[in-house]
Amino acid sequence: MKYVNAHTVLPERLVEELQNYVQAGYIYIPAAGKKKRWGKRSGYRKELQLRNESIRQRYVSGCTIDELSSQYALSHHAIKKIIYQK
Repeated sequence: MKYVNAHTVLPERLVEELQNYVQAGYIYIPAAGKKKRWGKRSGYRKELQLRNESIRQRYVSGCTIDELSSQYALSHHAIKKIIYQK
């Protein structure tokens, strides 16, 4: 990403309007287009959903929070959040 002087790419009226909000600072303008949600591209979001479902199933079948915590290397608090999540 390169930096470009606003005066070279934007109309003067737009530059003046932007200066009402930002004086001598940097503004990031993201590329147009639909952005994918976190974890969609890599599949990690789906992995977490499967892991969490497995934790819930194991809890229902009798595993304790202590056991789940050590098996999944998560804190007790994290396991409780997953189990009681709607």
